[in-house]
Amino acid sequence: MPPTRAAGRERVRAAHDRSGRVSSGADEAPAVPSTEEDVPLEDATAVEVEVRRSARRRQTVSAYREGDRVVVLLPDALSEEEEHAWVGTMVARVEAEERSRRSDSALLSRAQQLSDTYLGGLADPTSVRWVANQTSRWGSCTPADRTIRLSERLQPMPSWVVDYVLVHELAHLLEPNHDEQFWAWVNGYPHTERAKGYLLGWADAGELGAASTGVDQDV
Repeated sequence: MPPTRAAGRERVRAAHDRSGRVSSGADEAPAVPSTEEDVPLEDATAVEVEVRRSARRRQTVSAYREGDRVVVLLPDALSEEEEHAWVGTMVARVEAEERSRRSDSALLSRAQQLSDTYLGGLADPTSVRWVANQTSRWGSCTPADRTIRLSERLQPMPSWVVDYVLVHELAHLLEPNHDEQFWAWVNGYPHTERAKGYLLGWADAGELGAASTGVDQDV
């Protein structure tokens, strides 16, 4: 089913927010997405899509979820070919953003369970999320705002390895340094030594940057 076209008011631009809006982020009139990003329109319309064009919109393409459909906002000047390409790309981005939020939500829930089990519930992160740009360490945290980030490279690993990295970072919310008290918290997790050996094996095999010790904190 081809996307429908409807007039729509210009909406506030944002790269993405809690409502699920995603944007091309372009500073100039958007070009047709590269073929590597393109998604066939047949795939994009597996969900209901509404296209809204606006003469006021000149520099960005954005999309967001509205009920059961995805709304794609386009500059009125785009051609049918450009519309076809952008609809597929933006629907894919909305769905990827939704998958990421679901995954991060599950990760936060797991971190809270581990805190309750091994840290007396004292470590209370504000967010725990997967990141793709963390290539020199497995995990990191910022104690000041209680945020934790895990490298996406951990995703195919056994759950007890991921749990160790979570416990390590959670412990940093209680003890910023790698001191005796910090390791007392971490060693309460029964698979600590096994997980450290597993991660060291990956690092030695070149799966992670040679400078990495596996996990660390941000200050």
